Amino acid sequence: METKNILNDKSIAFLEQYLNNASPTGFESEGQKLWMDYLKPYVDTFITDTYGTCVGVINPDAAYKVVIEGHSDEISWYVNYITEDGMIYVIRNGGSDQMIAPSKRVNIHTKNGIVKGVFGWPAIHTRNRGGEGDKAPKIETNFIDLGCESKEEVEKLGVHVGCVITYPDTFEILNGNKFVCRALDNRVGGFMIAEVARLLKENNITLPFGLYITNSVQEEVGLRGAEMITQTIKPNVAIVTDVCHDSTTPMIDKKIEGELKIGKGPVITYAPAVQNNLRELIIDTAEANNIPFQRLASSRVTGTDTDAFAYSNGGVASALISLPLRYMHTTVEMVHREDVENVIKLIYNTLLKIENNETFSYFK
Repeated sequence: METKNILNDKSIAFLEQYLNNASPTGFESEGQKLWMDYLKPYVDTFITDTYGTCVGVINPDAAYKVVIEGHSDEISWYVNYITEDGMIYVIRNGGSDQMIAPSKRVNIHTKNGIVKGVFGWPAIHTRNRGGEGDKAPKIETNFIDLGCESKEEVEKLGVHVGCVITYPDTFEILNGNKFVCRALDNRVGGFMIAEVARLLKENNITLPFGLYITNSVQEEVGLRGAEMITQTIKPNVAIVTDVCHDSTTPMIDKKIEGELKIGKGPVITYAPAVQNNLRELIIDTAEANNIPFQRLASSRVTGTDTDAFAYSNGGVASALISLPLRYMHTTVEMVHREDVENVIKLIYNTLLKIENNETFSYFK
């Protein structure tokens, strides 16, 4: 399979729609509906669970089960406190960054629909008066202004403690081949595994095992969706895809983060949760198909759903294929189109090498 042009116009249109839709942790349902609608022609059936993880299944009657997985949720904020004069203070839902919040527009999700607001911030002229120096944003100093004059006015809009808050930033393509959006972490993972399913269908591939295309919820708050769904599926193998840091942009220490760059290919991780023989199969597949790849070492844990799958059900042979990304947990996350295509190609071709009697024994 050629690497370039794996993505077609329909694929890109779905990616844009999928990213532009808000899917905050704990509130992923609308995004999951979009994902299942896109995946439906390429799978035999679906599994969904109590908290919203969705799984498209190919060959559901097969005894041997292989998972390919991404996570569907994005970071967000919760309304935590409303002052008497109508200002809103927040807490995190996932790893939201207080440093980028000031001056950002926001959507507050209510039963009455979206309520628009802004993260306010005092003007530069006023911040360093009195000899205290400039003030850096903190969660406890970040506040949202809805243009209301009172708490009562805010509440009449349907806003209350517990409402979830997202950024409205939408998808664009920079310089012809860089995808930019909030929530590429990690709805691009759900997109890539859906594209693998599409290619399997279009190329009339019959797999000798059950394939579970899994879009998990609640990764951003502790891998919780994967932790639940792996108990339902009970897979033999799990190949997880998530994002990792491009360390070549300013202010990142390569001695700590390693050296990874967008455009240089998928990232294959070495970590205790990564099963050695499955990882080597992935590397062999990349080399055999001339797919460029990079390597990353993770100390102790990968910090991805790989950990949840690996240590479940008495141990599941698991591996992680990451997409290098710039500016994680901001509203301008950036990935390279060729990396997206190469991750899809690598997962696709790896699946073709897995046989239903393959156990990936540690002592093989």
